[in-house]
Amino acid sequence: MDTITLPKTGFLAHASKDLSDLMASVATEVRLAEGEVLFEQGEDGDTLYAIISGALEFSVLSREGRKLSLDVMRPGALFGEIALFDPGTRTATVTALEPARLRGVRNADMLRAIREAPDLGIDMIQLAGERMRWMSSQLNEQVFLPMPARLARKILYLTIDGSKQLSTLTLSQSELAEFVGATREAVSKTLALWKRAGVIEATRGGVVVLDRDALQVMADLHQI
Repeated sequence: MDTITLPKTGFLAHASKDLSDLMASVATEVRLAEGEVLFEQGEDGDTLYAIISGALEFSVLSREGRKLSLDVMRPGALFGEIALFDPGTRTATVTALEPARLRGVRNADMLRAIREAPDLGIDMIQLAGERMRWMSSQLNEQVFLPMPARLARKILYLTIDGSKQLSTLTLSQSELAEFVGATREAVSKTLALWKRAGVIEATRGGVVVLDRDALQVMADLHQI
């Protein structure tokens, strides 16, 4: 197998050396093709994953069977920590948006490693804390923010790597609607307004952010 080089981004950017060594050695490799599902919501799971390359979408189904996209994670991100320490059913479906390469550590291997290197436990507590803060923020936005503000925040979040440069988000309007819990028609009308204002350029292939500062103003119009 080729040498594993862990990305110095996301959670892995500030993880302990013990965790980095574990993900590079004990963990097993998983490769996903574009559109391939890693696991489905409701499936049993006991593995923590680190993203080495590619992008993964996290989604859930409502009681009515409607898909709601929660997040997109990229290299350096870790996920699956809930099932790692409390093996049970997965809370979301994970799908590759592009070819992806992962490293996975199973429950038994991680617990054994923590006994040998207690600092790994600190990593996991920090990861769980980050996830709880993110989930709380998402819940507040869905409950209290109007759709345009949610949409602006989601676009900014998903194009964060673009910084001040032009940022391209290769998601359809239907997919964006899933991310913010709205109809495609409502998202389309909002994007059309922003396009006329010169804030974005919207095409069938996605959204290009032309004026990130202006989009940030729209995201902050209704602070929680």
